[in-house]
Amino acid sequence: MAVPLMTARQPRVRGQATRNIEAAVSAAKRTGYVVGRKVRIGVVTGVIVGYNIARCGDFEGSRYPLLVQTDYGIAKCALMELQPN
Repeated sequence: MAVPLMTARQPRVRGQATRNIEAAVSAAKRTGYVVGRKVRIGVVTGVIVGYNIARCGDFEGSRYPLLVQTDYGIAKCALMELQPN
């Protein structure tokens, strides 16, 4: 039995969801919401700890691109929910 030749992996085509997440994260960075920045969600203070890259679910990254550590845990946030602290 012949062994098939190994070929290079074909690059994955980025889907629309991935492009939307990239655009949301880029917009957050352009407006100054970068990792380590102190912010407020209403009256709750927190620090941006990362970016949400989830492509599905109730809190997908294109709508809620920021991860904010608060005293209550980590929150997934939209840009309009945050204020600089």
